[in-house]
Amino acid sequence: MTKIKVLMADDELEILEIMAKRVKSEGYEVITAHDGQEAWDKIITEDPDVILMDVTMPKLEGFEVLKRLRESPPSKKWQPVIIVSAREELKDIQKGFSLEADHYLTKPCNMDDVINGIRLMVNLIPQHKAHGEY
Repeated sequence: MTKIKVLMADDELEILEIMAKRVKSEGYEVITAHDGQEAWDKIITEDPDVILMDVTMPKLEGFEVLKRLRESPPSKKWQPVIIVSAREELKDIQKGFSLEADHYLTKPCNMDDVINGIRLMVNLIPQHKAHGEY
C-alpha cells in the first residue's frame, strides 16, 4: 500500500519541524514548504493526498493557495486542506471554509488534533474515490 502523502506548509520552521516529525511518526510521508509559493509549487509537483497549511506565509498567503487549488485544481483527485493558523477570529475561520477548507485548527493546537484531522481526511478518501473524485 502506498503511504499517504501529506504536504505541510508553514513559515515558522520550528513549528513545521515539530509537526512534520510527529506526522512522520504516524506513518505518513511528509513534504514541507516554507512559504505559500513553495506550497503551491509542491501541490503541483508532488500531488499530495492531504494538505496542512498556515494562512499567514510569505510570497503567497495560505488563503490564496487554497483559492487557487479550488479554482484550478492541478490534480483530478480530491485534495483535502486543513488550515492550521493562529488567525482564530470568526471572520478568518469563515473565510477558510468559504474557500472550501475541509478543516480549520487554530494555533497553538494539540498535535493529537492535527493527527486526528489527517486521519479524518484520509478516511474520507474512499468516499471520494467512489464518486470519481480521487
